[in-house]
Amino acid sequence: METRPWLKNYPELMDFDYPRLSLYHYLKRTADQYPEQTALIFNQERISYREMMAGIDGMAAVFAEMGLKKGDRVAIAIPNNPAYVYSYFGALRQGLVVVQINPLLTPKELSFIVRDTKAKVLVIADIMFYMVEEAMLGDAFQKIIIAPLSGEKIEADVLYLDELLQQARPEPPAVPIDPEEDLAVLQYTSGTTGFPKGAMLTHANLVSNAEMMLQVLQEWKKRLGDKEVLFLAPMPFFDTYGLTCCLNAGLNIPAGQILVPFIDVDMILDLINQYKPAVLPGVPELFLEMLNHPEIEKYDLGSLDVCISGDSPMPVEALELFEEKTGCSILEGYGLAEASPISHCNPLLGVRKPGSVGLPCPGADCKIVDLDTGEQELPPGEAGELIIKGPHVMKGYWNLPNKTVRAMRNGWLYTGDIARMDEDGYFYIIDRKFNMINYAGYKIFPREVEAAIQEHPGVAEAVCIGVPEKHFGEVIKAYVVLKDKVAVTPEEIIDFCRSKLVKYKVPRQVEIRSELPKSVFGKVLRHNLIMEEQRRLLLGE
Repeated sequence: METRPWLKNYPELMDFDYPRLSLYHYLKRTADQYPEQTALIFNQERISYREMMAGIDGMAAVFAEMGLKKGDRVAIAIPNNPAYVYSYFGALRQGLVVVQINPLLTPKELSFIVRDTKAKVLVIADIMFYMVEEAMLGDAFQKIIIAPLSGEKIEADVLYLDELLQQARPEPPAVPIDPEEDLAVLQYTSGTTGFPKGAMLTHANLVSNAEMMLQVLQEWKKRLGDKEVLFLAPMPFFDTYGLTCCLNAGLNIPAGQILVPFIDVDMILDLINQYKPAVLPGVPELFLEMLNHPEIEKYDLGSLDVCISGDSPMPVEALELFEEKTGCSILEGYGLAEASPISHCNPLLGVRKPGSVGLPCPGADCKIVDLDTGEQELPPGEAGELIIKGPHVMKGYWNLPNKTVRAMRNGWLYTGDIARMDEDGYFYIIDRKFNMINYAGYKIFPREVEAAIQEHPGVAEAVCIGVPEKHFGEVIKAYVVLKDKVAVTPEEIIDFCRSKLVKYKVPRQVEIRSELPKSVFGKVLRHNLIMEEQRRLLLGE
């Protein structure tokens, strides 16, 4: 059995290598080559690589003057904004560890992360300061630095980032960094199976993953020549998807980043019209919203050359329609925080297989193993757990040695995702291992049922979960959002599924909703629906 058939697609990259640099010096190398090229665009302002590096060095000096030492943790809670870029790379220059803060965290989760990491400094946007108040964390930090976005003054003992930068010394002290060993980022998972877990990502993890992404885009880069390139950056930097695609990889193309502080389709379409970006990383929900925008025809999307889609599968029909309207290529991929995050992507040139997450990126090794023991490698076509190995795989979980041992065995990261590989080495994600629904002994993958429901002409979105049932263990419940001005009953959805699925995969319950709970990325929060059902059971509703 040929277990790595994808290698025939890029045999010259079997011996993948990457720069042994810290993230700061990885960026500085590019900035020194292109000092006057646009690095960031925000609120109509263009910031050159030279100006960006001055801001980064200024924040590094601020952290040094505060007495922070190598290995200390700095929490950052800022939407996509120059202040995030300065704080992130400034902290990394001084050997500090960045703790990524998602604004959708509950006060309980935020308090847990802050106390788990013992972060000494918090850099937070003024519009997000409410998180500190709700979690009652006012005394948890030595210093709180406010990045002013709204201009409102905070009634608390805080410092202001712009004022600190004006006062900072121009040259912070140099700090030696071992890229292979020293942590750069603590990236906490969503916590859907308990409290969040902090993936420990080193400088080498993140640099190697950026290089993997650049290798995927290398032919596209050659085709561009010396043309100035812009990325539109709507995916939050506090998540590794936006962090790797745009900051760590995109800035090193080099490509200017149009910073989008929050996902708003009208704003995104306006920015495409104005700045003509070539690359747009996003999630399927974003591309679908763009396609369904009532005035999409008035926008010129012709500048888009490459769109990168991650997080969940994109319907093939929508992918083809988007490509037809824009003339760009959508590269579907796959990743997870523990892998910095990108491990798979469809190739830009060559065969792209819609519905697959593509090939393992250069430098990544992968297997499909049995679900019971995780030790037997399965042949092409068989579904099992996807496991990954490579320089981009995390060092482990922060303060969780037992969970680290369970997730990482013999150098392999066990992703918890069920997948299959075809004979050409393309991978297909079937579902999350813990999303499986157990109906009377049958194992059902929700994504299969969701795909069937979404074939209904009146359905815009659908998500399925398993709800407890005394006779069958679990039955399938579907939550459905209908297209505008369409009336469909739950019974009609169930009847439609009977024509598409075997009997045991047909939903027993369907709930029509006006919207589904979503994350800041546009991802459906399946766990929120599970919690709703649990509350209903407890209350006897």
